[in-house]
Amino acid sequence: MTTIDIHTHAYTPKWLDILRTRGGEYGLKVRPDGFEEIFKGDTPVAFPQPGHFDYDLRIEQMNATGIDLSVVSLTCPNVFWGDSATSLEASIESNNAMADAQRVYPDRIRWFTSIPWQYPELAVKELSRSCDVGAVGVMVLANVAGESLTSEKFAPIWREIDRRGLPVLLHPTDPPGARVMDMDEFDMSWSVGFMFDTTLAVVRMMFNGFFDQYPNLKLIASHGGATLPYLVGRFEKGDEVELPMRRKMQHKPTDYLRHIYYDCITYDPRALDYLIQIVGSERVMFGTDWPHQVFDTQGALANTARLPEDRKVAIRATNAQRIFNF
Repeated sequence: MTTIDIHTHAYTPKWLDILRTRGGEYGLKVRPDGFEEIFKGDTPVAFPQPGHFDYDLRIEQMNATGIDLSVVSLTCPNVFWGDSATSLEASIESNNAMADAQRVYPDRIRWFTSIPWQYPELAVKELSRSCDVGAVGVMVLANVAGESLTSEKFAPIWREIDRRGLPVLLHPTDPPGARVMDMDEFDMSWSVGFMFDTTLAVVRMMFNGFFDQYPNLKLIASHGGATLPYLVGRFEKGDEVELPMRRKMQHKPTDYLRHIYYDCITYDPRALDYLIQIVGSERVMFGTDWPHQVFDTQGALANTARLPEDRKVAIRATNAQRIFNF
């Protein structure tokens, strides 16, 4: 059967050099094991792996694990750093590299564009250009240099994404306040901070009425929706007791959770089962997080293999085919 991985990442050597020399708060530090890791101050953000840079190695891994198509994205810290020229240069570098990879492997690679969100006019132009050269969706981090995705500043970008009806992969990064919360301790930025970042971003959208403003965009909440499925009862209770004059959303929280999409990266089959119970198997797609150190290709395959055949086929293939128009 067909398997489509919608959550898998890439860097380029030039992108890493731009970050190294002009990354602002972001930079590279040497880990205790001698390898370089991306940090924001003292908070670890991402650990580059050989597979981030090598598409031949990626195709070998896809062949070995039975993945037919990968929708690749630039992972955190994306391009949300530096001045306008730096951010745009980093965007173009990443997007062009992914477009080149698709040309080399036209049956195996698709990609999400990364755009300089903190500079909306440039972001809209790069969105248009990158879609013209093959992008099938947009990558955004759960906060843009600390700003909420619901900020009016980003409205021109969201309007264009909504007009195009594009899928948007919402991926966490270091959350606001990471340093205050000691996220560097035991690398909690990944295990706790990322989950908080995604959850906060989507809840802001729900309660802000964001999905009513942009009904055509197809938001994908990374990592099984973080803690969204497990807080559904609290969201419903909060909406129940909200003052009517402060209420901005037109539907119930659960309706919005069943409006957006998710990947299957939960690491535990029980968590995947619960996600499906809350949102339905038609809202979940296959993802691996390859080649991050914490990738879970075998777990994603095993956790979906145990599902009823119709759910397995939907999550591994047909949902993505429908959402991306493959």
